[in-house]
Amino acid sequence: MPAIAIVGAGSRLGLSIARVFGQHDFGVALIARSEERLDALTARLQAEGITAAAFPADIMNRPALVAALDGAAGHFGGIDALEYSPTTGDITGVLDVTVENLQPQVERFCYGAVTATRAVLPAMLAAGAGTLLFTTGASSVKPTPRFGNAGLAQAALRSWALNLNSALAPEGIYAGHVAIGVWISGTPRAPEGARGVDPDDIARIYWDLHTTRSQAEYLISS
Repeated sequence: MPAIAIVGAGSRLGLSIARVFGQHDFGVALIARSEERLDALTARLQAEGITAAAFPADIMNRPALVAALDGAAGHFGGIDALEYSPTTGDITGVLDVTVENLQPQVERFCYGAVTATRAVLPAMLAAGAGTLLFTTGASSVKPTPRFGNAGLAQAALRSWALNLNSALAPEGIYAGHVAIGVWISGTPRAPEGARGVDPDDIARIYWDLHTTRSQAEYLISS
């Protein structure tokens, strides 16, 4: 059974990606900080007939993240796809960006992504196959002043993901970047009256990118 590791798994997009891949006979490894939340998500997926397991880890704790991914690989016999989608944390406007409020964003989006990728990439290179999917907000593609610190860190991740795809394509490995510029249904911080997009609809884009490898980047905008 192939397996996908979802880093930063939550009850909206992460759950939907797990469900879509699981419905295509993937095992699902869920990685996030809250063990209680992961257990609830795992139970929901298992009730739907999807093989899922939880591996708690704080993505800002790099050794713990590597250990979780190693545990997931051992549990499922390997990781065939990685999806990386951390939460943004505290967002600061561009004029208020400091080293102190930028650093956590870099930890989440850059250091965490590099750590997770390096944990799974050697096995993918040995197999000559694999998928790496990275999620950011649309400000990584279209700079938005109110997402100053988050957009800066996410733009760096975007650049790295696109370069990864170019470097890894000859090795049989696909790297894709998804930039989300819409509110996902159920997002607590969504503005009043904002129209949310069903996370299941977004998750199907990830499956299409995984299967078709038709483009290295997909911008979801209203």
